Amino acid sequence: MSLTSTDTPAQSGLGRGLWLGFALASVVFHIGLVFWGLVPNLLSRPMHLVFVLPWVLIWGQVGFRRISGVILAALGCAAALWVVAQRDMLADQYGFLEGQGQVVVAIVLVCVVLEAARRAIGWPLPLVAATALLYGLYGQHIPGRFGHAGTPIESFLGTLTIAEGALWGSLTAVSVNVVAVFVIFGAVLNAGEAGQGFMNVAAAAAGRLRGGAAKVSVISSALFGSISGSASANVASTGAVTLPAMDKLGYPKRIAGAVEAVASSGGQIMPPLMGAGAFVMVELTGTPYTGIMAAAALPAVLYFWAVWIGIDGYARRYDLRGLSAEDRPKRRDVLITSAFFLIPFFILLWGMFGLKVTPQYAACLAIFAGAALLLTGGDMKIDLRRALSRAETAIMTAARQVALIGSIIFCASLVIGVLGVTGLGVKITSLILSASGGLLWPSLLLTAFACLVLGMEVPTTAAYVICVSVAGPALIELGMAPLQAHLFVFWYALLSTITPPVCGAVFIASGMIGENWLRVALTAMALGVGLYLIPLGMVANPGVMQIATAPGLALLSGFKIAIGLGLVSFALVRKKNPALRGSAFGAGLLLILWPL
Repeated sequence: MSLTSTDTPAQSGLGRGLWLGFALASVVFHIGLVFWGLVPNLLSRPMHLVFVLPWVLIWGQVGFRRISGVILAALGCAAALWVVAQRDMLADQYGFLEGQGQVVVAIVLVCVVLEAARRAIGWPLPLVAATALLYGLYGQHIPGRFGHAGTPIESFLGTLTIAEGALWGSLTAVSVNVVAVFVIFGAVLNAGEAGQGFMNVAAAAAGRLRGGAAKVSVISSALFGSISGSASANVASTGAVTLPAMDKLGYPKRIAGAVEAVASSGGQIMPPLMGAGAFVMVELTGTPYTGIMAAAALPAVLYFWAVWIGIDGYARRYDLRGLSAEDRPKRRDVLITSAFFLIPFFILLWGMFGLKVTPQYAACLAIFAGAALLLTGGDMKIDLRRALSRAETAIMTAARQVALIGSIIFCASLVIGVLGVTGLGVKITSLILSASGGLLWPSLLLTAFACLVLGMEVPTTAAYVICVSVAGPALIELGMAPLQAHLFVFWYALLSTITPPVCGAVFIASGMIGENWLRVALTAMALGVGLYLIPLGMVANPGVMQIATAPGLALLSGFKIAIGLGLVSFALVRKKNPALRGSAFGAGLLLILWPL
């Protein structure tokens, strides 16, 4: 199911007005939470579910799926509203269900959350969650160390559904309090001229260079990804412009598709937003959001540096031209359209670093600025009809994207809840430690493999949350700093966007350019080599993440890793002289992995 589809029966007549009103209520609710002060958790988080379920269960559905979606959404919303109404009583039950009625409510919540995630993103994540639930219910029958003592169903389901954990726990708190606000921010920017501003700035900065169209894709995807945080959304939006441009200039299709997939994947590691994962990291590590931004900034730049070097190598090899003068935007257009994202970005950063307010409060200020900019466009004319159309687009897009991310978070929260109730997370951590012999680097490789496998089946944020829940404690016990361990897992949760056999960003890019996906994937792996090596470089050279506290050490570490990445990229894209390529590759790896 696509939550961004606009071709649905719900968008005509009365249906359209109802959905728009519901979307506006969702936006007002999530922004309002920032200004309303302390709101009880068992009010805000179940209400978040109320604003999630109709979008993923009803919107865009037809026939039986629509009828069943209406029934499931009604049941789920009723159960969530019951939790809101009975929150004072439930707080005194300490996660234990009383009576068959409460058990039924809990079962409804669990089943509806699983089905909502299935309709939103497919089977894999709900299957993982369902398996975890079955383990929680019947794991006491498993012999050996991976069995558990058993938990009464009233206690097990109660912990998942009425206590301030699992379904209403810290992950949901991140979704409702932080992620939703930044999703609204991104939707407001994209409804206006910000997207065109990204493209114009990128074309002006890199269009004339060798391989200019591909380098425009890198810059625009980095800029767009800094607000979207989604590789797939990035490919679909920036790729609609950059892929035809590269094809028109004669770029090999596999290179064009790979460039877009790799550049778009980097959006999820590029501050300031970095997708939902960065906000989850705030909750799990206790590190301020600004601290995570600072730690992630230089590694993200290094990633795009490696992509840039790889593109330049392919441009030399295939004599890839830049954009002609007539295809590059005029200076006036660049200056005007860039203001549509620079002004909100400035207000966002000024709020966080100047006013010292919370990231979500700063994002609200930026939302208000972005909404005001919807009144005008690149023509500098105030057009109320155009502004209303853009506002409608922003509101509808924001509500649907909040629902999509919320459905993922709710489902992943069930998995984390089961890990906590049964102690399975501790057991898997122990298994990793024993399998690696208590050594850090084998543990890192085991964790990377787990991230790759899990990331093939579930979205990046969910893969990161689940992997870091079981592998993070092992890495920390072996001496890694918490933020370092979380960033390592977060990066490797992205591997599946470009790594076969399941590589979402590659599938989309190859479909748009009309090339065999495997050829695109192999080229993407060469261009995106930084995704595989930079996390290891961050472990060997932790100083690269200390740009805020030790800028000299960070820049020195970054320079060393940059040279190593340049040599590795050179070796991967060069066609001739195997001996030189092998030497460059070995020297590059040594520079990346050798501690400073």
